[in-house]
Amino acid sequence: MTFSGVISNGWKSTHGKRPPALLLASAAAVAFAALIPVVYLFVRSIEAGPDWTDIVWRTSTAAVFGRTFLLIVLVTIVSVTVAVPIAWLTVKSNIPLRKVLAVASVLPLVIPSFVMATTVIEMYSPKGVVQGWLAGLGVDRIPDIYGLGGATLVLVLMTYPYVLLTVRGALRRMDPALEEAARAMGYGPIHTFRAVTLPMLRPAIAGGSLLVALYTLSDFGGVALLRYQTFTSTIMTQYESSIDRTLAAVLSLFLVAVAVLLLVGEGFTRGRGGYHRSTVGAVRVSRRIDMGHWRWAAAAVVGVPVLIGLIVPVGVLAYWLVRGLLNDQELLPLLIPARNSLYVSLLAAVTTVLAALPIAILAVRFRSRLSRLFERSVYIGFGLPGVVVALSLVFFGINVARPLYQSIWLLIFAYGVLFLPASVGALRSSLLQVNPRVEEAAQSLGSSQWRVIFSITIPLVMPGAFAGGAMVFLLTMKELPATLILSPIGYRTLSSSIWSAASEAFFAKTAAAALLLVLVAGVPTAYLTLRGHGDNSEASDRSLVIKKGAL
Repeated sequence: MTFSGVISNGWKSTHGKRPPALLLASAAAVAFAALIPVVYLFVRSIEAGPDWTDIVWRTSTAAVFGRTFLLIVLVTIVSVTVAVPIAWLTVKSNIPLRKVLAVASVLPLVIPSFVMATTVIEMYSPKGVVQGWLAGLGVDRIPDIYGLGGATLVLVLMTYPYVLLTVRGALRRMDPALEEAARAMGYGPIHTFRAVTLPMLRPAIAGGSLLVALYTLSDFGGVALLRYQTFTSTIMTQYESSIDRTLAAVLSLFLVAVAVLLLVGEGFTRGRGGYHRSTVGAVRVSRRIDMGHWRWAAAAVVGVPVLIGLIVPVGVLAYWLVRGLLNDQELLPLLIPARNSLYVSLLAAVTTVLAALPIAILAVRFRSRLSRLFERSVYIGFGLPGVVVALSLVFFGINVARPLYQSIWLLIFAYGVLFLPASVGALRSSLLQVNPRVEEAAQSLGSSQWRVIFSITIPLVMPGAFAGGAMVFLLTMKELPATLILSPIGYRTLSSSIWSAASEAFFAKTAAAALLLVLVAGVPTAYLTLRGHGDNSEASDRSLVIKKGAL
């Protein structure tokens, strides 16, 4: 089927191109599936009747909204500030240990929020390890870690990889001729980055920032332990303390409204400019900038977030493990949970990337109000707490899709609803940098639209696909509420093992499961990160050279 294929209702994009009917139908199906939790919330909220406004204002919604909004703004700004320099240094410079730091800088994403918050409290609370070290220097008390400051620290450590991965993918696809032209005009490295590189990264930064904001909106474990009340913590309290979940459903609709506002804001930030090369041809490999005497200082810039967000938490967990073993504590059998986590996470990553492809292609190549609606729809689930999505799918499984209930596929479905935006954002930013003339040239040589997609488009967006797959894999590995509620009976994962041990205050068992989670996630993440952003990722650019015989 070609670009001019006929589709229902005479729908046409703003560029005058009609998308293939199958592509449009696939995107519509994915968007509808992502909106199932919203439909569930509306059904439950209707049960409140006309009193829903009284319910909302009785819970001091305005104050909670203000606290949540402040946290979102702070976490997003700091995450972008941390992630963009790290992405540039690990892709464009020759810093020492570049590949090791590239992988390590992503791994904080796999640590569950309640584990990260627990290790932060252990280290930086007024009675923590750092206070003990400083007591010998005469420091009686360090600032309290609880509240806004602690919640911001924990969430930044866990969310800056969202921006990092999307920006890395964009940097890898960027044409080096743009920066070289700026340098030839006399621009220095800093001016070149500000005037050329940063504007080209705008869609990737906007997409990563949206993920950061939505994750901050939905997080519960970290903010609860740091004693900072947000919308999600209020909703979770209602779910846990009340049999009637109508109030929690009404409050969750406020999360949907906030998510929609964030999506609108991201759309304005992203802009509508072109981010691909204006000419068609093979993309050259970008030469790394020699940092000279600043190489180690630049490596330290990348290493500080790795130290605070990965090495310190892993060190705390290792200490708990050794202390427990010395006290003869028994460890959980973790081989089967590790296998289950690896299997379900890889399956979720592949499935989610495949589901994200039609959404990303439709949003970039066939821009219209409908394509924007489909794209925005898949982001809403990321802003909802996992328990809300899980309960909505329990309702869906029992009443609509009973064969899926208590199966691994309903769990994969939940992961897709929760984490689809990670893949869509990465694929979209990567596809924006592919010149559409490449695909048009292939079509003019007689190739069908689907052959062009499979032989040209998909190979060119592989850096974004690997980045999105890595994010989904890591998020699935640590997802807890959906795993606890939707897993088949007896199906244990590392995240559920961590929660079980932590709820019983068995710190050695918690540490063992959490360390194994980092290890199990680290190997596939290293492959996905280096495959998608390493030295050989440019091999996919061979598809830019279009030969009639090859198509």
